[in-house]
Amino acid sequence: MRITAVRELSVSLDGDIANSLVNFSEHTISLIAIFTDAVRCGKPVIGYAFDSIGRYAQSGLLRERFIPRLLAAGPDELLDPAGERFDPRKISRLLMRNEKPGGHGDRAAAVGALELAIWDLNAKLEDEPACRTLARAIGRDLPSCPSDIRVPVYAAGGYYYADDGLDRLKAEFQSYLDAGFTKFKMKIGGASLASDIERIEAAIAVAGSGAALAVDANGRFDLDMALAYAGAIEPYGLRWYEEIGDPLDYDLNRRIAEAYAGRIATGENLFSVQDVKNLLRFAGMRPSLDVFQMDPGLAYGATEFIAMIDALESHGFDRSHMHPHGGHLINLHIAAGFGLGGCEAYPGVFQPFGGYPGDCRLGDGLVSPTDAPGFGLEQKAELAPFLKQLSDGA
Repeated sequence: MRITAVRELSVSLDGDIANSLVNFSEHTISLIAIFTDAVRCGKPVIGYAFDSIGRYAQSGLLRERFIPRLLAAGPDELLDPAGERFDPRKISRLLMRNEKPGGHGDRAAAVGALELAIWDLNAKLEDEPACRTLARAIGRDLPSCPSDIRVPVYAAGGYYYADDGLDRLKAEFQSYLDAGFTKFKMKIGGASLASDIERIEAAIAVAGSGAALAVDANGRFDLDMALAYAGAIEPYGLRWYEEIGDPLDYDLNRRIAEAYAGRIATGENLFSVQDVKNLLRFAGMRPSLDVFQMDPGLAYGATEFIAMIDALESHGFDRSHMHPHGGHLINLHIAAGFGLGGCEAYPGVFQPFGGYPGDCRLGDGLVSPTDAPGFGLEQKAELAPFLKQLSDGA
């Protein structure tokens, strides 16, 4: 079995939305297709994945460095000992050949997209959902019935729109509530503190309680502003206070953890297991309380993510406190396969990648992956034209 071709397509995100720092109208994502000589139902098996949401496409890195390494490799560098499946650990090492330690950033997303496409391939070769392939890799068993795999999920939205207003925010969250979500997240830090408090109160009016609502500052705050917001939001008993300052300012995070009794969430902009170890050592994260949001698509893929889980557990944290950032199908399978505390969903934003296809059963704040082989990206109607563009001529 061999890889016959690898293709990458830069896809733009739909919509004009912003958080406290970033307008996403310019953002792109690398969609990957890995072709093999394996055949199912008369067609070559293709592994699909992408580098998650919130960065940019990695077209240059992929085409100049990482895809050529993959295509030049022999079977012994790609396959498991039986020669029947691709070995993600081997492939991760191959992709990182001649790469110096540190300097993660965009490189981590490029490698992550390719590594995740390998998991999609292996699941399709097994004719099973990717969550089962992922679970088996760490010795977990999942319920035999797909509908019994239920993952806690929250709807992420509440961005700053060009025509922003409280009525729009409430209508947006009501639509998520009507769809079956019971937990929500909104953005803060892009307006004044007084305005954001009004927005939080409007969201709570729909969510039902502060415990159902998380807020996300997207790394905007310095220490003084972080403390001001912490004092203002603490009476609402929010679900968590996310990405408060620069993701590598562990001292700021520690000082907020000391001053704020509520839950803190961070990690989506950490791209290696060493970053996570430093967070655990220096950022004041509390094992019985705080939340970790590392995203495999931005952090070298599932192989590195498994090492992150091991690091957390060796420091006394539980994987139930892990809720991967990203809001898409791949991280739904990651959460289900690895037995995490839940996952994020982008039901109303970041198309064609955000959210789940209708075949994913959603209700009472829980969601189930479908029984489609792999990550099931082919079931997402918004992605279909781009997958076709990649696969034409295969």
